[in-house]
Amino acid sequence: MEQLLHDEWALLLLVMAASVVTVLATVLIHYEALTLISRFLHPRFENPRQQMMVVIIGIFTAHTLEVWLYALAYYLLDRLTPVADIIDVADNLSGSFLDYLYFSTVSYTSLGLGDLYPVGPVRLMTGIESLNGLLLIGWSASFTYLVMEKRWRL
Repeated sequence: MEQLLHDEWALLLLVMAASVVTVLATVLIHYEALTLISRFLHPRFENPRQQMMVVIIGIFTAHTLEVWLYALAYYLLDRLTPVADIIDVADNLSGSFLDYLYFSTVSYTSLGLGDLYPVGPVRLMTGIESLNGLLLIGWSASFTYLVMEKRWRL
């Protein structure tokens, strides 16, 4: 029993560390993506439709990378931790990376369908991913608004 508690605390610390790393990495990805989009827009496009296509595709690509990063973190946590049944995303998990990608997408967007759910300390990371996704989606929305306000003349 004492060993299990020790393992749970170690796993919790590992999940917290993974959460910090993924948050920092996704914020960096997002910042760099928005910077790249801004630089790419400046001299190349005069048509507002083209500008908005670049912005939306660039932002969508950034969010996709961020979701994949979280999915990879879930996958690695599940594969590398020695404690069984604490990091299971769901009972009906096939164990493929696609399960973690789907779960990450649902968590990142705060959709939370409930067909897959976190168990044990990874619940903390899922909540952090939802908060992180919400903040990054809001950042994307404000960036898109600023581009539209600056460049879209009616």
